[in-house]
Parts: sequence; structure tokens; C-alpha cells
Amino acid sequence: MRRIAISMAASTMTLSLAGCGMLNATGDGDASASPTAGDDVKVGLLLPETANTRYDKFDYPIIRDKVAELTHKKGKVQYANANADAARQADQMQQMINDKVDVILLDAVDSHAVAEQVQKAKDAGIPVIAYDRLAEGPISAYISFDNDLVGEVQARSLLAGMGPDRAASDKIVMMNGSPTDPNAKQFKEGALSELDGKVQIAASYDTKEWKPEIAQAYMAQAISQIGKDNIAGVLAANDGVAGGVIKALKAAGVTHLPPITGQDSELDAVQRVLDGEQYMSVYKPYPDEAEAAAQIAVAKVQGRDMQFDALTQDKVDSPTIKNIPSKLVQVNALTKSKIEETVIADGIYTVDEICTAKYKADCAAIGLK
Repeated sequence: MRRIAISMAASTMTLSLAGCGMLNATGDGDASASPTAGDDVKVGLLLPETANTRYDKFDYPIIRDKVAELTHKKGKVQYANANADAARQADQMQQMINDKVDVILLDAVDSHAVAEQVQKAKDAGIPVIAYDRLAEGPISAYISFDNDLVGEVQARSLLAGMGPDRAASDKIVMMNGSPTDPNAKQFKEGALSELDGKVQIAASYDTKEWKPEIAQAYMAQAISQIGKDNIAGVLAANDGVAGGVIKALKAAGVTHLPPITGQDSELDAVQRVLDGEQYMSVYKPYPDEAEAAAQIAVAKVQGRDMQFDALTQDKVDSPTIKNIPSKLVQVNALTKSKIEETVIADGIYTVDEICTAKYKADCAAIGLK
């Protein structure tokens, strides 16, 4: 899936339409909105895992609070986390179908395996909105970050970190994400579009379930094959993977770490960027994604077609569905100089949370106080 269009006007249109209260007399024919639904709506939220702290810390509470705000505190969110277990997520989704939730926001553990449950939800008259990861099956909409851009930003940052004097023979390692996560494929494709012909990819791995310990084992293997002094950079797909890569390099006796990328701007990764262990992370503004997801879900079940259309002006294709109404949120590179204007400015972390005793000197060095 490649992005087809990026709507620069969606946010503005959302603001103008959010309060219009317009109910459409008909749905769109797709497992769809209930035009008579009021504020007493139930949103099912299925998130994929807990290894990444963002889901419990940011996504769930933001969506819960936004649904409450949009429904005058009458709407509820029924939440379940699969802990990286696709079978468990299937059971959780079936329970939500049994409970007759009005709409499901689905962040799939396995985007292909979940297609059967998506079909069951549609058959039960429950629209499914793919959240963060593009699930297969008859989904009604998709909300995520611009995943190709994530990979492009990582690759450009890695090249910048390696410096202008790099040779074409410079060897890097690609530590990609989980093979069952469709986003991981897009991250990889985006990165390769920037890296091809500029560096030598000496080793590339797909990290099952995004587990840091698997990334650490793969990195140890790469070090053995390539040589610890011959690795000029590591394209790590997210911060957990980056942490595993760093552990392997340190265990091999590497004292001057090469540039290492990441994604998600987790607190420990921001601190690693601060002290130079990790070169960068991709900052994804979770409040923007989560609030948009809540707006799309509520608009869908309340039959607010104009608002739904304004929020989903991008179009994407999955392996099973074409031209899915979508919203793709933009991302930014978080390097040492960008900490204040990203995660701090957006209220993700406070200065005190980042600048603990261990990092006081690093914070002072960049004027973070």
C-alpha cells in the first residue's frame, strides 16, 4: 500500500464540521453507521501489545477521553489488549461482537489472520476501523501515521548521522519490524527508497513480534558475520528493536556506537538520544492519531457522513479492499535538538521525566530545563 493522497485540509474541515450535528438519513451501505444512534455509543478498542508502552499510556486513555467528550460523557470505550497474541485478539474481538458494541477500532496483531473476525463484525452490522495497522477484510476506514514516510525519515536521518563522507561500501544492518505487521513492510519499503545505491545493506532481519530480545540475537549474529568495526549504521525499525541492537553492540565491546534509528519516541529512547546512544527516533504524535480515531468512530456510528468524509480524505489499498477511506498523520524526526519541540511541546513527557539524575548534564548541554 502506497499513500495516494495526503489531505492538508482535513483538520480544518474537521473543526468546522465537528459541531454541526448533522445526521444523514442513510448510511453508506457498509456494515455501517446507525443514523439514529445518539450519544449512548459503545466503542470497542482492540490494541495489539504491551511491549510498546504507548498503547496503555497514550492510545487508550486519549481515545477513551475523546469519545466521552464527543458524546457528552455518555459514550464508553470497551478496551482489550492482546499482548501480541493473535488468537487472543480474535477471542477479544468475538467478545465485542457478542457484546454488540457499535463500532470497533482494531489495531491488529496479525493483519491477515484477523480478516475472518472483521468479516464476522460486518455480518453483525458492526463497522471496523483499522487503527494504526492496516487490517485485512471489509474494514470501513483506516487511521494511521504515514508509514512510508516513517521509513524515509529513518533512512534520511541514518544517512545524515553517518555523515557526508560515507562511501558506497559502507555497511549497515536493517533490523526491521514484525513480519505480521503490515506497517513494518511499509517502514522497510520507505527506508529502502532512500537507502538504495547509497549504502551497502550487509544484513537485514525481520524481528518477530517486535521483540527486543530477538533483535538483540539477530544483531549479535550480524556482528559475528560483518565484524563489529565494519558496521557503519543500523536502521532499527522502532525503539524497542533499537534497544536490543544497542545491547548486542555493547556486549560485543563496541564503545563508540554507530548511528542507530528508532521509532515511537519512548521515554528510554528519548534519553538514549539525549546521551548519544541512539541517533534518532521517529516522533509520532499519538494524540493526533488517537483523537482522530475517536472522531472517525463516533462519526461513523452516528451517521455523520460529512464529518466522516472530512476526516478520511486519504485513500489506501489493503490486499483485500481498495480505496479505503483513510487519514494518514504526518511524523517528525526526533534528534537531540528536536526533543523540546516534539515530545515536550506536545505534553508527551515533562522535562523532569526526561532529565533524571543520570541525564542532568546532557539536558543542561542542550539547554533543556
